[in-house]
Amino acid sequence: MADSKSRKNNDSKPLKPQVAGEEAENPTWYKAVMFGFMLFGLAWILLFYISSARYPLGSATPIDLSNWNILIGFGIAMIGFAMTTKWK
Repeated sequence: MADSKSRKNNDSKPLKPQVAGEEAENPTWYKAVMFGFMLFGLAWILLFYISSARYPLGSATPIDLSNWNILIGFGIAMIGFAMTTKWK
């Protein structure tokens, strides 16, 4: 009987050990969106104070939210800060 030929598989790469619970890196856009929310919230609050409560959505606009603009700005910034918990 003829002997079978053994195959060598040189294409395989060594496996990298994974720690339990280890997840993949974040996509490249994640950091930009995270910092974007933080800066947009800060800009919202600064615009409210610099314009003397006229903009954004202040007394010079049809929708007057007055001091709620501060809460809106902090809420937008908090979305960015909450995203930092998932940033790797």
